[in-house]
Amino acid sequence: MHDTTTTHRTLGVVFWASLSVSALFVVWGVAAPEHQTATMNASLNWITARFGWAYLLLPVLLLALLVGLACSRYGRIRLGSDEDRPEFAMHTWIAMILCAVMGIGLVSYGVAEPISHFATPPHGLAESGTPQAAVLALQYAFYDWGLHAWAIFAVFGLALGYSIHRKKRPGLISALFRPLLGRHADGPAGKAIDIFTVFATLFGTTTSLGLGALQIDHGLNLLLGTPSGTTAQVVIVVVITVLFSLSAASGIKRGIRYTSEVNLSVASLLFLFVLFLGPTAFLISLFLESIGQYSSEFLLMSLRGPAFGDTEWMQGWTYFMMAWWVSWGAFVGVFLARISRGRTIRQFVLVVLGLPSLAFFAWFSVFGGAAIELDMKHGTDIAGDTAAELNSAFFATLAEFPLPTVTAALVVLLAALFFISGADANTYVLGMLTTHGSTRPRTPILLLWGAMTGALAIILLLSGGLDALQQTAIVSSAPFLLVIVGMVVCFLRDLRSEGTAEEAVEANIAPQHLAQVTPEKTE
Repeated sequence: MHDTTTTHRTLGVVFWASLSVSALFVVWGVAAPEHQTATMNASLNWITARFGWAYLLLPVLLLALLVGLACSRYGRIRLGSDEDRPEFAMHTWIAMILCAVMGIGLVSYGVAEPISHFATPPHGLAESGTPQAAVLALQYAFYDWGLHAWAIFAVFGLALGYSIHRKKRPGLISALFRPLLGRHADGPAGKAIDIFTVFATLFGTTTSLGLGALQIDHGLNLLLGTPSGTTAQVVIVVVITVLFSLSAASGIKRGIRYTSEVNLSVASLLFLFVLFLGPTAFLISLFLESIGQYSSEFLLMSLRGPAFGDTEWMQGWTYFMMAWWVSWGAFVGVFLARISRGRTIRQFVLVVLGLPSLAFFAWFSVFGGAAIELDMKHGTDIAGDTAAELNSAFFATLAEFPLPTVTAALVVLLAALFFISGADANTYVLGMLTTHGSTRPRTPILLLWGAMTGALAIILLLSGGLDALQQTAIVSSAPFLLVIVGMVVCFLRDLRSEGTAEEAVEANIAPQHLAQVTPEKTE
């Protein structure tokens, strides 16, 4: 069995192959950026035209599976031994889930997505700028950032947590496939799964880093008048890469934990500021009505595709969001598994699905709802500003509130902290995946993956900005859909064996005799 508590001194095929593939992509972007962009765009169109439906169907099926597990007798099983108890307090656990997983998107899209949908309602389901469009805008923001996203994350986290803490396997995606592949999970087939996991994880999280750089660049330009553009974004990526690499090297209990808690405090301060100084009654009413419509049209909305057009809109929003979450799945899963030892399956599912979704619903309702109310009732044009520059949305909204300079500075700080906390968690996970599942990757490995992440973010920003980031997220995630299906099959096999052992104990049959009893029943 692999030792998952100590650092391995030898680096294997997964590390060198993953590093080589990532380096080749960087070289490709430097040597032939136009060719890289054209290839990624063609791949994007091919994937979404033929397999876009999979991005709609899979999250719904995963959500149904998780709810079923939580409600079943398997919900009592702990991610660890029966005697294990949680390592982190509930509030710390939740803060780490919220901030180290998806933070930067809350700044980039917290206003931008609702106000964009308000101006251009999804699938032409409402008239632009109407109350119906306002409710629809939040409904689709909830769809992109709520239960569907967290169902993907929770399945990875649950399967990995069970495998690592209860089965004592290494923290690798390939280890999950032992019930299906047997010893081949530790051979070439398993190595291939792990290499692709690293590749998909790296590009999925690089998308977030690129978005963070764009947001910080715009904020600094507004606050300090600094030059805005790719040069400034490259400098930002370099500086932040140094910071998050050092944070990751300090360990999960120090850098990642404390940064996450500071993030939550700053985000809560901004949230309460806008909620109570803005149109409070309107925001609460809009939140409740949008939740109602989201709930009542859940299945219809979840499975609505581009059969009658809207392919371009789907690529920019739904397909991109779902692909982003798929490419984040392994990274988030490893991180959730690492911080969730001792939690029961039922507790894990309820918290990981429920609390982040509600928190994000509230966030989009307050900030997106404030922007919508300003455009509807006060003659602003935040929607127009957002269409011209996505990263202006948050700042344009706060400019209509008191202390705009202070709040803009807080947004830049929040974006930087979200950038650091998400990236250092990503660096830790990449180090873990490429050192045989070690929970204590060596500092040089962490620094190397930090540098690679920063380099990829720079290449994508130089080659096409936001469009390049979106294309890469979708293309790199597509084959990973098959990995998710295989992982679910293996996890369910593991759980069935757990149920068999439990039944044997209840029947006063020692588990070690199961191998003898089972053949007698089948003969």
